[in-house]
Amino acid sequence: LFFLTSYRLTLLYSTVVFLAREAFRRACLSGSTKRNWTKTINLLWLTVPLGVFWSIFLGLVWLHLLEVPDPSVVPHYQAGVVAFGLSAIIELLGEPFWVLAQAHLFVRLKVIAESLSVVSKCILTVILVVLYPQWGLYIFSLAQLVYVSVLVMCYVIYFVMFLESPEATKKSFPVARMKALLPNLVQDEPFVNWKEARLTWSFFKQSFLKQILTEGERYVMTFLNVLNFGDQGVYDIVNNLGSLVARFIFLPIEESFYVFFAKVLERGKNVKEQKQDDVAMAANVLELLLKLVLLIGLTITVFGYAYSQLALDVYGGSMLSSGTGPDLLRCYSLYVLFLAINGVTECFTFALMCKEEVDRYNFVMLALSFTFLCISYFLTQWHGSIGFILANCFNMGIRIAHSIHYIYDYFRDSTYRPLAGLLPSPLLVLVYIISGVVTGFSEVFFCCDKGWMARLVHVSVGALCFAATVVTMFCTETKLIHFVRSQFLSRYMKKGT
Repeated sequence: LFFLTSYRLTLLYSTVVFLAREAFRRACLSGSTKRNWTKTINLLWLTVPLGVFWSIFLGLVWLHLLEVPDPSVVPHYQAGVVAFGLSAIIELLGEPFWVLAQAHLFVRLKVIAESLSVVSKCILTVILVVLYPQWGLYIFSLAQLVYVSVLVMCYVIYFVMFLESPEATKKSFPVARMKALLPNLVQDEPFVNWKEARLTWSFFKQSFLKQILTEGERYVMTFLNVLNFGDQGVYDIVNNLGSLVARFIFLPIEESFYVFFAKVLERGKNVKEQKQDDVAMAANVLELLLKLVLLIGLTITVFGYAYSQLALDVYGGSMLSSGTGPDLLRCYSLYVLFLAINGVTECFTFALMCKEEVDRYNFVMLALSFTFLCISYFLTQWHGSIGFILANCFNMGIRIAHSIHYIYDYFRDSTYRPLAGLLPSPLLVLVYIISGVVTGFSEVFFCCDKGWMARLVHVSVGALCFAATVVTMFCTETKLIHFVRSQFLSRYMKKGT
């Protein structure tokens, strides 16, 4: 019950942050960095009052409409709701800094800031759990507040130092002083760029629907109680483990290359109206990105099936590995493949859609959101928590189909076919199939109740199959390997310095 409560508080925080900032990020990262940054920064500061509104509104929902845990079992729930809502508002204070850093590819800043904030949160949580376990939710509330405070302070301190350095002048950085990162009212001029504001409104309407599609199963669990607390806890553990790759690999790729595509190609123009050199570069990068995430997703799907039970047994013991946990993680391994492809296809699609196309897509997402919630409910009644993951696969499949259709239409009048990145070489597909069969038999014979030596044999079999897969990749996907070496790593490390 205590774990489930912290999970619900995290859902409150993520919902407030997403609804308050997602639309602004997408609108303000579109197009060239040569814009009126004063008006863009003014627009970004509107995320704070919006975050205050969502924190109060959703905080009241969490306190009065949802089931409140027994104070004798989970004390300080009300304080937790306030703290997690406040942490969302604090994080929104750093939004202008984050967008500036993302638009100018300050990759190293993002990595360092997020790493320091996560480490600070973990250290504080461990210390307080050991010294003051009776504090209950106070511990997680304080840790969350420290996390967002360190995150925002890292960005603020970096920009204070950067704007005072000669490097900012040399790069002709569009902001000269820290004061310019605060809201500024210019006389006889509108407070914001109305074109950006209208695009933000289009994305804002979409953000509601996207949040339902992204976190829909959590809302169904939270509001409809279709699973008991124990099953919800196991589902959340598996979901957190399975989403590690999405958070640490796919999400950074999606965020970075959304900016790339928005800069290289102009929003709302067809392929013939773009500069052909830019079209060629965008098509080549899109094809290689699709191939990269496809191979990562296929690798996780193939090897995740045979090693889900072992991973959960090592992580949480028999409590996780003997119930529905392994089947959940196996299904999630397949879902990761859908997440991988959808992240790249949607980042290209949303970077190129004009306001009218975004508005039309909102109607598609409205129908998809309703369908997804219904399917989630009925599949859960039929197949328990696995139904949530199956519903998510359906949801992602529809979104991928829409994005692929958009990409196909966009490049139809050109000679470029970036969707070829979704076709791995036949030899590599054969190696994946063999690896899946071999590791599947290995799990039957050696895992997971036959002792540590048998587990070691199972891991060794997987390591050999994985090595064979990687060698085959290097032999058959030479263009992708060259791209990762020369562009994906070295170029972005240089720009992050």
